[in-house]
Amino acid sequence: MTKQSIRSFVITVVVLVAFPTVVQAAGAKKPNFIVVYCDNLGYGDIEPFGSTLHRTPNLNRMAREGRKFTHFCVTAGVCTPSRASIVTGCYSQRVGMHLNDRDGWVLRPVSPYGLHPEEVTIAEVLKQQGYATAIVGKWHLGDQPEFLATRQGFDWFFGVPYSDDMTERVWDQDGSHWPPLPLMENETVIEAPCDRDGLTRRYTERAMQWIAAHQDEPFFLYFPHAMPGSTKTPFSSPAFKGKSKNGPWGDSIEELDWSMGVMLDQLVELGIAENTFVIWTSDNGAPINSDPTDLSRGSNLPLHGRGYTTSEGAFRVPTIVWQPGTVPAGTVCEELATTMDLLPTFAKLAGGGPPSGRKIDGHDIAPLLFGEPNANTPYEAFYYYHQDQLQAVRSGPWKMFLPVAATAGHPHFNKNQKPETLLFNVVEDIASQHNVAAEHPDIVARLNRFAEQARADLGDKDKRGQGQRAIGKAAHVSPRLLE
Repeated sequence: MTKQSIRSFVITVVVLVAFPTVVQAAGAKKPNFIVVYCDNLGYGDIEPFGSTLHRTPNLNRMAREGRKFTHFCVTAGVCTPSRASIVTGCYSQRVGMHLNDRDGWVLRPVSPYGLHPEEVTIAEVLKQQGYATAIVGKWHLGDQPEFLATRQGFDWFFGVPYSDDMTERVWDQDGSHWPPLPLMENETVIEAPCDRDGLTRRYTERAMQWIAAHQDEPFFLYFPHAMPGSTKTPFSSPAFKGKSKNGPWGDSIEELDWSMGVMLDQLVELGIAENTFVIWTSDNGAPINSDPTDLSRGSNLPLHGRGYTTSEGAFRVPTIVWQPGTVPAGTVCEELATTMDLLPTFAKLAGGGPPSGRKIDGHDIAPLLFGEPNANTPYEAFYYYHQDQLQAVRSGPWKMFLPVAATAGHPHFNKNQKPETLLFNVVEDIASQHNVAAEHPDIVARLNRFAEQARADLGDKDKRGQGQRAIGKAAHVSPRLLE
């Protein structure tokens, strides 16, 4: 054997031993990514997470063949901030999409505001790696032309630009109005008002058509459903109306489960299931009713609280990941992960990395997704904001509520209560019933230090953080979406 051949053999052995996954991935097809993002689906609304009301056989299958995440969190208890985080990999406070006030109307139709065009989205990151990108469903990050999904890295958009309950209405106090709810394809309104009963079915049909058309290339499908939705009476197609044991809310969830089954079956039939990573999750917890026995607006049990707050029931959402042969079947991950992690994780799995020149709050969680031994949460601290108010901090099993003045988004204080520090072990005390702050002053002190870091970086109430970036603002606002 020559010196050159010996040297080549040694290098090959070293690479195989030190970097086996790299060698295995060399020349392999890039994985596809699908994110199914429900609207207001509660932690306890599907069978894999304890529901006894809603029949979800396809999600049962997904959990049986995939991996459940029991501490998977969003970054806000309401739509737009949560969606800003999944798209940018950042806290919504960092990208300016956290407020909902009369001046900004961030969450409303015909708003001058939206996700800043200079933000780099998950779609833009994956396009740089050669991916086809699409969104089918609810966008809700700006309805003016410069903020639409097709201007933010998505090749194709089919859906509504904001929540399906934001239908036509007039505001008498100033004469402004919202247009009829538009169903759009790319930047064209194709139906107004759209048929809300048919959204889940139509979304599913169009999403499956798009997958079939792009099966031979790497693709990213963002699939943010409109259901179960923000309305008191959710919508579903005629085939599912009255079929569940829990009224319209249950009907809509059982149709979402049907949609998931159609997708999983198609991926298998196309022969691309083993190369496609799918995640099912929600933008925030269910709004629920004040009567705990009334589940007509969802269930976050056994967690505490309702959507639109900073409770665990608002931030911790039912999450299942699936990729046959790669995601370990029938397993559970109890480590903290968040929607912010999808951008950096997908970017790395696609062969790239997160956008440079800007801070990203998410982390690569591939070791958690694929069940690597001894994989731990990458979060030293995780922050719970209600709009611009920092209300709570989590580190490890500990979640501490700061002694802040009560707002509409506080799950533990009302306006007649004196605020106090609350500390819960959200692993052992899943319903957040036992305040142990007095017993753990060292933990309280440590979490307070994290809170100060958050305030300096992301701001708090009337204080701007040094790491906050600008919200986008349209030069001209058209009440008809497009002129």
